[in-house]
Amino acid sequence: MQKLAKREEQIMQALWRLKKAFIKEITEELSADDLHYNTVATIIKILQKKGFVAHETFGNAHRYYPLISKKKYQKQALGDFVKQYFNNSPKNLVAFFAEEENIDEAELKEIIELIKKNKS
Repeated sequence: MQKLAKREEQIMQALWRLKKAFIKEITEELSADDLHYNTVATIIKILQKKGFVAHETFGNAHRYYPLISKKKYQKQALGDFVKQYFNNSPKNLVAFFAEEENIDEAELKEIIELIKKNKS
């Protein structure tokens, strides 16, 4: 799976929230990001070519929906991030946050409990 560019990811975030949407609805969802209709339409076409988005047709209009779930993309993106910056070691990632983000002992215990819960 390809990594999304910043604007592509913004549009996918909106589409994941909306589930299915016309370009106008996506543009409205992104109004704070100051993306115009034509820009969104162009990026949606790119996302379709990359296999992230598909559409259903209603007359002359297209309603778009994600082909890739947010969870699947998160897993891929985080895996790539851990590989690139933490020597492919989730332990190194957690150690980094424990050191840099001042995660306290109680939060680390919560993380351990979540891991145990998800493994069973």
